[in-house]
Amino acid sequence: MRCPFCSEPDTRVIDSRLAEDGERVRRRRECTACQERFTTYEAAELSLPRVIKSDGRREPFIDDKLRAGMQRALEKRPVALEHVEASIADIKRHLRALGEREVRSRLVGDLVMAALRRLDAVAYVRFASVYRRFEDVQAFVEEIERLGGTPESL
Repeated sequence: MRCPFCSEPDTRVIDSRLAEDGERVRRRRECTACQERFTTYEAAELSLPRVIKSDGRREPFIDDKLRAGMQRALEKRPVALEHVEASIADIKRHLRALGEREVRSRLVGDLVMAALRRLDAVAYVRFASVYRRFEDVQAFVEEIERLGGTPESL
């Protein structure tokens, strides 16, 4: 690991421990040349499948797009960021567990819908309205009824 202060290529590890999420290792390092200390994080690099879009294009899975879509649906809703991050981690874990090199965007959308349904009913309906391309108010009402509620209860 190169020192960020003097660019010396030789550093030594002083301390290693699991980071807060348990999926990364936090390492304290010291430069052998300038004796400055710094922290690095190490994580396993697990590949996610490519996403086949509805028009046939293929693109890499980008978790920032997933996060942005979920946050847009959850905007101004009382859902803790930790719950959102846990849902994103669950979706990514599910996609990795499939063992597929490519997945349809529809599957990713369905996983997001399921996660939002567990997190917040309003966010779920917001996302569903875009994802399923609701054309009128009746489509909203039908989706709310499928949730087991009435429009007034949300």
